[in-house]
Amino acid sequence: MKDQDIVGHALAAVLPQYDRPWFRISHLLRLNLILIVPLMSSAVAGYDGSMMNALQATSQWKNYFNNPTGSVLGVVNAAQSIGSFISLPFIGHLSDRIGRKYTLLSGAIVIVVASAIQAASVNYGMFVFSRVLVGVGSMLVVQPSPMLITELAYPTHRGKYTSAFWTIYFVGGILASWAIFGTNKHLTDDWVWRAPSILQAGFPVLQIIFWWFVPESPRWLIANGRSEEAVQTLARFHTGGDSTHPLIQFEVEEIGRTIEMEKLAAKTSWKTLVQTPGNRKRTFIAICVGAFAQYNGIAVVSYYLSLVLDTVGITDPDTQTLINGLLNIFNFVIALSAAMLVDRLGRRTLFLWSAVGMLISFVIWTACSAVFDSTGNTSLGRTVIAFVFIYSFHYDIAYTPLLLGYPTEIFPYSIRSKGLTLELLAVYGSLIVLAFVNPIALDNVGWHYYIFFCCFDVVVLAVTYFVFPETKGYSLEEIAEVFDGPGVVGEVSWAGLKKTDEELEHAEHVH
Repeated sequence: MKDQDIVGHALAAVLPQYDRPWFRISHLLRLNLILIVPLMSSAVAGYDGSMMNALQATSQWKNYFNNPTGSVLGVVNAAQSIGSFISLPFIGHLSDRIGRKYTLLSGAIVIVVASAIQAASVNYGMFVFSRVLVGVGSMLVVQPSPMLITELAYPTHRGKYTSAFWTIYFVGGILASWAIFGTNKHLTDDWVWRAPSILQAGFPVLQIIFWWFVPESPRWLIANGRSEEAVQTLARFHTGGDSTHPLIQFEVEEIGRTIEMEKLAAKTSWKTLVQTPGNRKRTFIAICVGAFAQYNGIAVVSYYLSLVLDTVGITDPDTQTLINGLLNIFNFVIALSAAMLVDRLGRRTLFLWSAVGMLISFVIWTACSAVFDSTGNTSLGRTVIAFVFIYSFHYDIAYTPLLLGYPTEIFPYSIRSKGLTLELLAVYGSLIVLAFVNPIALDNVGWHYYIFFCCFDVVVLAVTYFVFPETKGYSLEEIAEVFDGPGVVGEVSWAGLKKTDEELEHAEHVH
């Protein structure tokens, strides 16, 4: 693709021109390797989700904690989300106050401590407490990471990197699922679940080791009066040290102009999220993406795959942990492929494709489960497994690469942290509800519970079609035009400045 098709004509005009691919350009290679550190944050969350899914299939974990079911099992799975939910409002402020980089470090340290407590758990309460602590640590690494990536990435790489962020979730999932498959197959004591609990600290330890090489966000530096450091950071990683290059001047001027208008407007409170038509639309989309990512049915697969497999007659622990491991590899390949195509296909296209595919596959999944329940036909049970994969494919192409990448793009700097925090509140608030409801519903009504998700997926499709705009081909600052109308690259509208009724009406209808 041409640069202007990715970042727009204005920014493309000042990009350095190279006669070789980026991985043969030392400063771009160094930057992309450094960005692996915040990228690993999603692997931290992925490890936890897949680990709990797989542990529920092992007899050692179930026996040690007295075979938890229903609401008792729900508390175990909701604990991590509860920790994330209660800490989110504070983490957003912390990320803006001390910077993205130090917030990330604090989260990695918390998860290492929490993993040690989890591995040493001697009773149900201690295990649940450790999972709440994991939730706090997860948010400390997850919340600032997409912002750090977005604000550091080379302009033409930004879309792929922000889309790849949540894709790396499955790297953690793969490690957890296959670790438990191995311990379940070769161990017979408590180490079946204690060893994977220790391994949960693996990604945070790597982040701590390589954290020193990660620079602070240039946008955060400029916002906090450290412009010279921001220039040096941008020059070091975007132009190989040339601080006089037109690209650096363009980026610094655009960031500085944006932040200066924020200060003049002084409208960066939480109510700024709903002060203008453009911001209300951004906020609505962020909440929808967060809620849709869970209520579309994926929460059943992510945390209760063993219960789903039980409903179609697959109860062997080795088989269940094997399917979980294969599903994580499948998810990673599909999500990564979608992340690499996000600039070519566009965000809106992927969301629409995902919504249609999830609806169709979940309806067929539900129908097959219903017939299996009445006939016991084993071939239908295998069909359900196939549609778990087909459904996951359609989820992965949008709600993995774009879960955080899309909301991060649509919010301007001044409210990006708050907007992302609100979206994550929607994600983890949904997870808390579903963590309690899913095991109870699956135990009591079985496949009938899937009908709810079929209906909800209709809502997902409708909202996506009528509300979600395309953001491909715009710089971060130019995306304001998509929501607020032409001529707002300076971001006057979202800063809370009063606009004319005609301008507001126009902005409200821009897609």
